[in-house]
Amino acid sequence: MKTQEYANRGRTAGRVAAVVAVLAIAGGAVAIGTSNALTAGTAPAAAVTGSALPVSFADMIEKVSPAVVNIRVTAGGSATPARMEPREFHGPKDMPEFFRRFFGDEFGKRFGGEFGKRFGGDHGRRSGQHRMRGMGSGFIIDKGGYIVTNDHVVRGAEKILVTLKDEEQYEATLIGRDRKTDLALIKIEADRDLPFVPFGNSDAARVGDWVVAVGNPFGLDHTVTAGIISARGRAIGNGPYDDFLQIDAPINKGNSGGPAFNLRGEVIGVNTAIFSPTGGSVGIGFAIPSSLAQEVIADLKDDGTVERGWLGVNIQAVNKDMAASLSLDKARGAIVSRVVPDSPAADAGLEQGDVILAVDGRPVRTVRDLPRLIAGIEGGKSAKLTVWRDGKEKTVRVRIGRMPESMRLSGGEAEVQGMRLSGLDPAVRRTYGIGDDIAGVAVIGVAADSWAAKKGLAAGDVIVSVGNARVSSPADVAAEIGRARKTRQKAVLLLVNREAEERFVALPLKAA
Repeated sequence: MKTQEYANRGRTAGRVAAVVAVLAIAGGAVAIGTSNALTAGTAPAAAVTGSALPVSFADMIEKVSPAVVNIRVTAGGSATPARMEPREFHGPKDMPEFFRRFFGDEFGKRFGGEFGKRFGGDHGRRSGQHRMRGMGSGFIIDKGGYIVTNDHVVRGAEKILVTLKDEEQYEATLIGRDRKTDLALIKIEADRDLPFVPFGNSDAARVGDWVVAVGNPFGLDHTVTAGIISARGRAIGNGPYDDFLQIDAPINKGNSGGPAFNLRGEVIGVNTAIFSPTGGSVGIGFAIPSSLAQEVIADLKDDGTVERGWLGVNIQAVNKDMAASLSLDKARGAIVSRVVPDSPAADAGLEQGDVILAVDGRPVRTVRDLPRLIAGIEGGKSAKLTVWRDGKEKTVRVRIGRMPESMRLSGGEAEVQGMRLSGLDPAVRRTYGIGDDIAGVAVIGVAADSWAAKKGLAAGDVIVSVGNARVSSPADVAAEIGRARKTRQKAVLLLVNREAEERFVALPLKAA
């Protein structure tokens, strides 16, 4: 998959190398693939006692650890290193915003000294090119050498080096990445069958179940930590498919992309992030559930991309007051705040103010359920939406579309005409110093070889309107530019706010 270089302007909010690692357990037998198809049909004698408390994880760890790998990445030249801007953490009330992405060498810069020299990577410039070194973890999922890790570990990678437990090293090939779920698939070629671990059922994992993680915190290969599942279904502001397992097993820099195991030796989570005021583990970590990871990885393995269904609506949560005003029995579903023109939703007759209660009979309990349900439907297939309109339920049939390429980035972001765009959430406003009185869509990156860059657009600019239409989301910008292309316009007029001053920019619609 190709990586674009972005020329970013404006200050970046304080960077903390927030981290990764550990995860899940749910008692039972170890099941792990190896070069000789090693499996165990009975639980290790030391793993579970009559009181159901683990005496030792040793037997299970001995079997799974050969499939856990160390990943080191070099980014440079035209590569674009992973973004480290803060993500707003929508956690418990009054929790400070210390959630940070893990990747790169900022940890060494922050702590300095010998520790920083050891783990800080290469901060210099070589031959005029900036090079960044990062480290993470991963796990082999079949004997052919496919490895799962995080997107933010390998994003912008120039070279990916994988080290196995036996210290054999391989240069890996990137098969595919998915920003929306922060998952990536890489592959190594070996002259033998490789040990591997299977995915387990994260849906069966309960709060309080044991979890074990194996990873490479601070480069300390195959470190094992253990804890429990602290919560399920956590949303941490990472994107529309947030549904994390929260764990308390200690995880740190270098564990990112590593597996979280249940007591059967099955992967039930991919460690992705931590909440931390210090940059180190404080017992609040997050992992992508295997139920989601398996689907994404299967798509990546198939053709290197993830295709998602697309409805074409902007939505928001239904609160108690809204429910009462709509004569809805309780706060549930997702209310449509806008229907994107020329979208599947528009074609099906969905209206602003409709509350979507179910998709093919599956309830939409919260606003976060709808994107996941729609994304799981293959483009071109029909779906039945249960909608609350005018005080009663109504069935709307819609032919789900394929998500446009311009919208296939993480969270509320999109890539349009060489610009990386984001909604104006509080974190973006703080990062770029955008006032609360300014409305529109933020530019958070510009491809160096694009017309947007040539016309002077830069990170921190706010697109107020496209043509004569006001815009409030990246999808709006994509839709208006798409409409201009359909009418064969040579350029589209953008109204851009920069540091509280507005100006017009004519953006050509031809290739740069």
